[in-house]
Amino acid sequence: METISARVPFFATGLPTIREIWRRRELVGLLVRRELRARYKGSSLGILWSLIKPLAQLLIYYFAIGQILGAARSIPSFAIFVFIGLTAWTLATEIITSGTRSIVDNAGLVKKVTLPREIFPLAAVGGALVNLGIQFVVLLSAMIAVGQFPLTWGALWVIPSLALIVTFCAAIALLLSALNVYLRDIQHLVEVVLIVAFWTSPIVYAYSFVSNLSLGWALQIYLLNPITLGVLGMQRALWVAGADLPRSFPSELGPRILVALLISAVLLWISHRVFQKLQGNFAQEL
Repeated sequence: METISARVPFFATGLPTIREIWRRRELVGLLVRRELRARYKGSSLGILWSLIKPLAQLLIYYFAIGQILGAARSIPSFAIFVFIGLTAWTLATEIITSGTRSIVDNAGLVKKVTLPREIFPLAAVGGALVNLGIQFVVLLSAMIAVGQFPLTWGALWVIPSLALIVTFCAAIALLLSALNVYLRDIQHLVEVVLIVAFWTSPIVYAYSFVSNLSLGWALQIYLLNPITLGVLGMQRALWVAGADLPRSFPSELGPRILVALLISAVLLWISHRVFQKLQGNFAQEL
């Protein structure tokens, strides 16, 4: 018999769990493939549906906000700009929503098999990264087609920007996946919060619109959102047409992203400690 969630000091490292997850890395891959197959089971287009949804959103925002409301007149290459933001946002929402439901959705395995329960939120992250890869290929193809492929060193900011989004959202998903076992309303609340949170990041509007409002301290609060910083970092790296526009990005964007990444890593560690404290009664609650 193996004890699940034995007493672990809160300030202990997570190295034993990391080693155990690495030892079961093939299982993580199987769970990622199973999640993708289950999501598109019986579908003739399969994983292409992961691309159709953001493309549909792109068309809606392009015509409704870009053309009808006139945002495209002040944002060059508006379609590319929106698709960059949607790519980053889709990654964040898939990690959080799928990760929050991951323990409940895998209740059968949790109750019957002894393994690190962190594997299930981690598989949700893996599935979101697979979908990101598909969307990223389309995004880069569109940028090549319109002659705006980023060829500067600034394109490397994609790496810390994506790392920030993945780390922060994985921390939130890990924490909420444990809480959702005890309070199932959380998975529904998350969907509502994400609808509101969509408008707190410059995805269908430029950052310059916000900075021109002279919000003062409120603007600094706006920039505390790691997803917002991740989206801005992606735009800074890939949005060639807006690279030289005044006030398109906040000052010291790079240091802000790096600091947020460090804070998100600490949040991930805290979420893991809380997860370990709560996982002992998962089987009973499920």
